[in-house]
Formats: sequence, structure tokens, C-alpha cells
Amino acid sequence: MKLRIKPLFPLVSIFVLLNVFIGYSQKFHPVEGRWDLEMVFKGETVPSWLEVRHSGHETLVGRFVFAFGSARPISEVRMHGNKFSFSIPRQWEPLGNDMIFHGELIDDTLKGTMVYTDGSIATWKGVRAPEMAATENSEWGKPIALFNGKNLDGWYLDSENNQWSVEKGILKNAKGGANLISNQKFTDFRLKVEFRYPEGSNSGIYLRGRYEVQIADNKGLEPSDIYFSGIYGFLEPNENTAKNPDEWQSYDITLLGRRVTIIANGKTVISGQTIPGITGGALDSKEGEPGPLMIQGDHGPVEFRKFEVIPIK
Repeated sequence: MKLRIKPLFPLVSIFVLLNVFIGYSQKFHPVEGRWDLEMVFKGETVPSWLEVRHSGHETLVGRFVFAFGSARPISEVRMHGNKFSFSIPRQWEPLGNDMIFHGELIDDTLKGTMVYTDGSIATWKGVRAPEMAATENSEWGKPIALFNGKNLDGWYLDSENNQWSVEKGILKNAKGGANLISNQKFTDFRLKVEFRYPEGSNSGIYLRGRYEVQIADNKGLEPSDIYFSGIYGFLEPNENTAKNPDEWQSYDITLLGRRVTIIANGKTVISGQTIPGITGGALDSKEGEPGPLMIQGDHGPVEFRKFEVIPIK
């Protein structure tokens, strides 16, 4: 009687593959995640944001948002134990060198320095961005007309360069100047606005003062996260619905936690997408707190005839 020995090749192959998979599996580093930063820059505290995540076997990459500009990719975050470093080229900064960052993780808090393009050094610290679950089955409160059609009551300016006025029921920003910020703060809400702008102009609305919905003369261009109805530098609309300059246009925006839906000129262009973090120009990086509505006035002319908020109950 002959013994029949089954081939071991399939079992050996599975064993080898398992070992390869285990050997190449990604190892989570505590610095990974999203971080809300505060930076002491040129004598002022400015908000920033950092994301660190895996790419492949062991490389860490990321994104960084400074006090202005859009989210910038980080090609590699180099780890040295609990310390790390990375560099990014300048975007809207003055001529000079790349910006160089050094950081350290201490008790689940990040601390570090930034060497600016001009060689000056800024210090920063960061905490983990909070979880912000979207409210299910939302019940809405009563609509609040933040613009009363008469004056700037209920708003304040972030500088003395005021270019805002109200004429015949229209809120107008004549040219680049101060940003306009609501006195009231909100958590989750629905925002309905009607606006128009002249040819070539650029503005935006900051949700909770932290996430910019872009307003710009971009008709006919391919959709982009830095163009009309995009969440600046993060979320791209599925369609560019911008009208001609000097035409009245509308946004219907719902923000629940980090989840945003934008209806631009009657079409849903962003549907329930998650905003990763603050955008450039944010008032602060305290994402877990209520925040105001801010209208960007430091870029170009813009007009509003409706600015209505429906807060969640």
C-alpha cells in the first residue's frame, strides 16, 4: 500500500505570504493624525493645522495649513524617535528659503518650531483635532437674519480698514479691506446666502470662522477646491455652477460636525463630505468650539442681499 503525501506547497505559500504581510504591515506612530496648531508668528498667535499619515510600508507624509494659503502636501515627515521634521516650499510667503519644521510629541501634545522663508523662527504647539460627529435626524430652530438690510448691527470688523456699507438693502464691500465677523457663534447650522461680485473678484465665507467656502469669478473653469463653491484647498465641488459676474447667485450650506453639504445655484455640488481641518485665513484652530460666520473682505468686492442662518436645536 502506497502512502499518498499531499503537496505542502499551498500551505507553505500561505505561510510565506502571511509572514511577508506581517513584515510589511504598517506600524502606527503616535504622531499620526490631525492636529490643531497655534503658532506665535511675527508677535501674533495664528492658527495652523497639521495632518500626518502613512504612505506605503513606513513612510509618513502629510498636509499643512498655515495662517494663509491652501493646504500644502508634505512629501515626507522624517521621524527621529518622538521627534520629527519636514519642509515645505513657500506658497504666498515672501521670497526666501523653504519653510522648515521641527517638532516633538510630548504627552500627546505637539511642540516645535518653524523656520520661516526669511530665516525668522516661530514656535508652535498642537493638540489632536477633536472628534466631531454629525448630528443625525437634525431638528432645526428658527431662521436668524444675520444681515438686517439696514446696517452692520450684529457684525464687527477685524481691522480698521472698513470698506463695508449698506445701500438700498444691499451689504457691500467696495474693495479689499477688513473681514466682517458675526457676533453670534454657532455649532451646527444651515446657511442660506445670496451674493454677487464684479468681474475678477474673490471672496469667501468662513463656516464657524474656520472653513472657507470659496466665492470667486470662476465661470467656465474646471471644478477645483480653490474655485467657486469649493472648501478652500480641501474639498472639490463635483460641478462648477458659477454664473456670470454681476449676477445674483446663491449658496445653501449645511454644516453638521465636520460634514458639509453645499448647494450652489440650485445644484448639490458637495454632499455630506468631511472637512479635514481649518483652511488658511481661519480665525482660530479651536475646532471643537462654536464659531462665528466670517465674510472675507480682504480680497475683493462682493455684495450680499441675504445672509440667513438656521441653527440646529
